[in-house]
Amino acid sequence: MKTTRYCLALDLKDDPKLIKEYEKYHEKIWPEITKSIVDGGVVSSQIYRLETRMFMILEVDETFSFERKTKMDQENPKVQEWEDLMWKYQQALPWAAPGQKWMLMDKVFDLKENG
Repeated sequence: MKTTRYCLALDLKDDPKLIKEYEKYHEKIWPEITKSIVDGGVVSSQIYRLETRMFMILEVDETFSFERKTKMDQENPKVQEWEDLMWKYQQALPWAAPGQKWMLMDKVFDLKENG
């Protein structure tokens, strides 16, 4: 199976209590959210944090598209509930468009390609 990797960024609110709560939620996300992620074509996902900046790596299969995943999420009340809850902890990057959360990052280096 061929996969594609996407890397995205988002910030958390600069509040240690909120950051701790956010990380607690991610120790075991809701099963409906896991199902939605997998059903959307994501085969692997990790989130890393440095202070308030978060970095997410998605490995997706050939069924994945951001448009399809967005449509699926908009039609799923449990995903909308999760997104509303997570927005309590998250804040948009300074250059994000209104309503934009996770922003796709550009790859600037790859050891296999540029080493």
